[in-house]
Amino acid sequence: MPRRASRLIHNMDLRTMTQSLVTLAEDNIAFFSSQGPGETAQRLSGVFAGVREQALGLEPALGRLLGVAHLFDLDPETPANGYRSLVHTARCCLAHLLHKSRYVASNRCSIFFRTSHNLAELEAYLAALTQLRALVYYAQRLLVTNQPGVLFFEGDEGLTADFLREYVTLHKGCFYGRCLGFQFTPAIRPFLQTISIGLVSFGEHYKRNETGLSVAASSLFTSGRFAIDPELRGAEFERIIQNLDVHFWKAFWNITEMEVLSSLANMASATVRVSRLLSLPPEAFEMPLTANPTLTVTISPPLAHTGPGPVLVRLISYDLREGQDSEELSSLVKSNGQRSLELWPRPQQAPRSRSLIVHFHGGGFVAQTSKSHEPYLKSWAQELGAPIVSIDYSLAPEAPFPRALEECFFAYCWAIKHCTLLGSTGERICLAGDSAGGNLCFTVALRAAAYGVRVPDGIMAAYPATMLQPAASPSRLLSLMDPLLPLSVLSKCVSAYAGAKTEDHSNSDQKALGMMGLVRRDTALLLRDFRLGASSWLNSFLELSGRKSQKMSEPIAGLSAPLLSEPMRRSVSEAALAQPQGPLGTDSLRNLTLRDLSLRGNSETSSDTPEMSLSAETLGPSTPSDVNFLLPPEDAGEEAEAKNELSPMDRGLGVHAAFPEGFHPRRSSQGATQMPLYSSPIVKNPFMSPLLAPDSMLKSLPPVHIVACALDPMLDDSVMLARRLRNLGQPVTLRVVEDLPHGFLTLAALCRETRQAAELCVERIRLVLTPPAGPAPAPPPV
Repeated sequence: MPRRASRLIHNMDLRTMTQSLVTLAEDNIAFFSSQGPGETAQRLSGVFAGVREQALGLEPALGRLLGVAHLFDLDPETPANGYRSLVHTARCCLAHLLHKSRYVASNRCSIFFRTSHNLAELEAYLAALTQLRALVYYAQRLLVTNQPGVLFFEGDEGLTADFLREYVTLHKGCFYGRCLGFQFTPAIRPFLQTISIGLVSFGEHYKRNETGLSVAASSLFTSGRFAIDPELRGAEFERIIQNLDVHFWKAFWNITEMEVLSSLANMASATVRVSRLLSLPPEAFEMPLTANPTLTVTISPPLAHTGPGPVLVRLISYDLREGQDSEELSSLVKSNGQRSLELWPRPQQAPRSRSLIVHFHGGGFVAQTSKSHEPYLKSWAQELGAPIVSIDYSLAPEAPFPRALEECFFAYCWAIKHCTLLGSTGERICLAGDSAGGNLCFTVALRAAAYGVRVPDGIMAAYPATMLQPAASPSRLLSLMDPLLPLSVLSKCVSAYAGAKTEDHSNSDQKALGMMGLVRRDTALLLRDFRLGASSWLNSFLELSGRKSQKMSEPIAGLSAPLLSEPMRRSVSEAALAQPQGPLGTDSLRNLTLRDLSLRGNSETSSDTPEMSLSAETLGPSTPSDVNFLLPPEDAGEEAEAKNELSPMDRGLGVHAAFPEGFHPRRSSQGATQMPLYSSPIVKNPFMSPLLAPDSMLKSLPPVHIVACALDPMLDDSVMLARRLRNLGQPVTLRVVEDLPHGFLTLAALCRETRQAAELCVERIRLVLTPPAGPAPAPPPV
């Protein structure tokens, strides 16, 4: 679509756009109906009749959503939430059909008119419009079911499961063929098409047990039939996302880790003096308490599931700074890892930076390392003038929750204690991460507050995942068409991170996966004790809080760190095995919820807990009312009135009757979707779903800066967390970029729009690293 025509169409209001489309559709219907009984003419007449029907049915539903969408924004300056995104996406589809209808009306009599091509494109976008209409009706169902101002579906678990099962039966292939990425900026679409062709080709090799990355990657872009047949590509894409397991996605996403591809990406990135992969030894160390630096707490090495083990981190620095070429740091360099340290000719050492960035990479908790995120991290190191430590945490399903969190927290504390080795004085520390890494930014900060150690000076989270509980939201509905974050893939990643047991779906695809079946068998043995260990993990914090409050209520001069921090030295498994059977034994811990934890925190925590450590304040006491998604009362009334404006038919619809009479969306032909609903109570753990944390925990967070994507299925995660923090009086900013997909940081060099979005992330980090006005504070003790 020409850029000028596109601007004119998108500037139309919804009703004008719909009326123009209907008028053009009726004109084309009249023309092709007069062309005789030919099949092509009949199909063209039929497709325009379908466009007219769907546009007329969609326009009032979109108008309803648009009328209340502003009630779910963070503030008037940040008009963004899933309802707005759905309306915008539907407008994009209507705009494309309007442009195509005009083209057909103007060129249908020309001898150069490509009838078959235009018919195929019209049919594809009609299918997309039909499915978008279904999503809008689902969004209306969420609107009338949820509490005022809440973006996430809050029905009981059975109703949630019914909703998701109904939703995932919708046909998706139309969004992965000719319509692929129509909602994104045009510069992104060729990249998405290349990825989709590579994905379906990779899937074919995966089915034949050709799981070696070098074998599959060599044929990623050689399957010409998927390139020339968009409908075939869309159908195969849908089959893959519905039926292949998390191991497939792990293998596909890790292609970016290949030496050839990573080297090509690094060639276009900034050149840095230091890029070293370090192996942090699994040795406990002491950290001072923020409230009383004369007291310390022991930071134990990661222990969950696999026992003590080293943590890999990558140090990136644009300049060689003091301490970065020290013998002590060199002794930590991983022998078989990448080592880039330019010392010939030996550059002059720069002084230590006042700042340090601790980075957690994305990848759905199951894939990638700092290596695939290195290109934009190098640019950050250059632009911000600060060393960056990126953590290569262990990945699910082999290492489920809380292993990654334990490793990230251990590395964070190690970086603070040894910041001088990393080329920093540690005066300002920022946590930064994208997607799953954004989740870890929040949970690491929450854990630091729970331990009573230094909390970072700020957080920059790009498109973070903050709600891992199975709950629908208007932005999550976008996963039906998102080529990077389909809902079934999201659920498989979260299930793997939660340690959920994968169901055995016996079909030809799974039987053909031989080698990966063995991996799943070995993984199942490894995760056998997950519920025993991870369910009691948060409980160990509560035990720590209770004991610390008792020991600190009357501090004794010379109190030793081992006495203070003994519970922290116990592994998850040890804590679980030591639990007595009974009311608080391991059986009951399997069903432990946030409310249970709150009640237990009330019973075990003294009411006069001193303010020496944040752990007791953070984890207890709290009540279920601490988790409050609601708007202020004045907004809640406005929202309630808006809900009452919906017709009685709308309010009375059930999950399976969400559509008006006569409307039938297209259903998937790929069979039952293998989408676990990850209903384990562990997903409600605030250290896994920080959006569900009680107010007392969220108040311990430092200033938060969130950069989200308007068309991201996880947009509502960011909006709801920002609203909760804003209502608590916590410093928070939310910037939402338009027309870009989830994961734009790894695409930073792709086009102007992604570069601008990446620069926005840098600006947010710079806000954290810029010290507040006034005399410079002394660096905290380490």
